[in-house]
Amino acid sequence: MKEIAEIKIPPIRNGTVIDHIENGQALNVLKILGVNENNIDSGISIGMHVPTMKESKKWKDIVKLEDMELDETTVSKIALIAPEATISIIRDYYVAEKFDVKLGDKVVGLVRCSNPNCITNKGEPVSPKFFVENRNPPRLRCVYCDRILLNISDNLI
Repeated sequence: MKEIAEIKIPPIRNGTVIDHIENGQALNVLKILGVNENNIDSGISIGMHVPTMKESKKWKDIVKLEDMELDETTVSKIALIAPEATISIIRDYYVAEKFDVKLGDKVVGLVRCSNPNCITNKGEPVSPKFFVENRNPPRLRCVYCDRILLNISDNLI
């Protein structure tokens, strides 16, 4: 039997580690972060389809961002597509802070309503607002038109 080499993601000195991202969602996390080949000033490591120790899951994704800490809005967007994610703030190679992402009872201005007839899509000065009906997997209901939003990643603002 052929031996498989173990590939590890190197540690970062300072920055953020987003762990326990649902398998296959790492690229959507990068989209939320606005990361593309033209705006990268520091290292980014991505682990996709990585074995996890959580009993409820077999695989996960991980994103490591050197020299970057996330604001509250970005963390809220990540919670919409990776409700079990954890965020670790790394300083001088050590975990300075660690917390689970949290989705509140309402989501305001983070996602678009998928209903083209919703007032939020008619050019009115109304910010999209949703009630959170389920946290994992996220299920949102528009406050204005009652449309249920299931495919969150396609509707992120």
